[in-house]
Amino acid sequence: MSRKIAFFDIDGTLTSEIDGSVPADAADAIRRARNNGHLMFINTGRCMQNVEERFHNVGFDGYVCGCGTNIYCTKDNTLQEILYINQNHSIVSEILTEARKYPLDILFESKYEVRFDMSRPLLSEGGIRQYRSFANRNYDMSHDPESEDFTCDKFVVWFQNLEDIPAFCRVSDKYFECIDRGGDFREFVPLGFSKATGIQTVLDYYGLTLDDAYAMGDSNNDLSMLSYVKNSIAMGNSSPESLFTKVSYVTSRSSEGGIRQALEHFHFI
Repeated sequence: MSRKIAFFDIDGTLTSEIDGSVPADAADAIRRARNNGHLMFINTGRCMQNVEERFHNVGFDGYVCGCGTNIYCTKDNTLQEILYINQNHSIVSEILTEARKYPLDILFESKYEVRFDMSRPLLSEGGIRQYRSFANRNYDMSHDPESEDFTCDKFVVWFQNLEDIPAFCRVSDKYFECIDRGGDFREFVPLGFSKATGIQTVLDYYGLTLDDAYAMGDSNNDLSMLSYVKNSIAMGNSSPESLFTKVSYVTSRSSEGGIRQALEHFHFI
């Protein structure tokens, strides 16, 4: 059996779209695929500090985090960081200054920390929900983004007025690509980096080709990697549904054995 490599988004792919848990059959299938000699990787928009221990416990060979800005690969049974790209404080300040012109919530992320701009109350349901999630996990969100030592890897924004996006992007477009995550939510990733560039970096590290690579996702921020690999897989719970027309295979919903089904279909297990 030839060696293959699979890349999994986290939210809505590795986790159930119903309750956010990792389905037992998904974890089991990933472990079986590794036992068969294949490489299993997370490929996520989350930065490394937000890849929870429960995901590590599934057992992966590496991680593409922050939409390709921070990459870890296992070599000689040791997990090694092979890439890290972050944005300096000057860029953070420029983005923060522009963000404060509009009624929005902004969250800066890095491999070290997460931080909302708390100079005013949070406005959006999504931002409040995310803040509470971090607080419930005892994240330290005290680092002031105005501090000279504050940096970020990427950021996300919840807009109150969608018509504000073009004006905001006239500043952010100098440094970041804006990804439409649906509704009021936008993700901003450094120019030149994506889940697709992350895949290529990992393939180069292991001496593998695109023919060996498989990617599984469920949303627009997975589109770069799903468009990049030949063997692209959309979860049955994907949104928008237009994702189904852009992949080579549609599996079941995450909560209904989607990962197991895909790994069986492509002969990982």
